[in-house]
Amino acid sequence: MRKNAVLYAMCAVLSLALAGVALADNHAVKLSEKAGVGKYFTDAKGMTLYIFKKDSPGKSACAGPCVGKWPLYHRGTVSVPEGVNALDFGTITREDGMQQTTYKGSPLYYYAGDKAPGDVLGHAVGNVWFVVNP
Repeated sequence: MRKNAVLYAMCAVLSLALAGVALADNHAVKLSEKAGVGKYFTDAKGMTLYIFKKDSPGKSACAGPCVGKWPLYHRGTVSVPEGVNALDFGTITREDGMQQTTYKGSPLYYYAGDKAPGDVLGHAVGNVWFVVNP
């Protein structure tokens, strides 16, 4: 009976540890590379992150219908790939009250047209939207 209790306790601890790893990975910014765009950041699932050249440091210029096409990226904290400075990431509170993760002061976005990990269909749209190069 005691062996079963110890075994169950060990399984519970292992489950919690694995859940923590999965949660940490959910907050990971990853580095990908593709011909034509070079190295760029993605979220933990491989979805491309973008910057908007009309934004100013710490302030988003994308509001209203723009956010429908360019959804906000936000994680309270992010883990970063080796060689990337975690201090380059931050959070802003937008005028609409939403929070958004930044990289070197630039707010980060997804592109609604990207449907699969590795898609970079938003790169160079209107010559103002670009993948985030480290």
